[in-house]
Amino acid sequence: MSSHTIVADIKVKWAEGQSAYSPGSPEELLLIAIDLLVRDRGHEAARSFIDQVFERYSPQSAIAVEPGAR
Repeated sequence: MSSHTIVADIKVKWAEGQSAYSPGSPEELLLIAIDLLVRDRGHEAARSFIDQVFERYSPQSAIAVEPGAR
């Protein structure tokens, strides 16, 4: 597994104010992104979107076997 370092300053403006984030790893960036997605779209819509992303990386979608091919 590779390691990444992220250098980013994320500023978000809300009706109630603003937020600032500085993620340093992919995990921190993901937590920020999920938090923003849930706040913007709601829990169910965020979960549906995330499920769609995970489906692209599922073991079943990575194996493409054509009918009759063996």
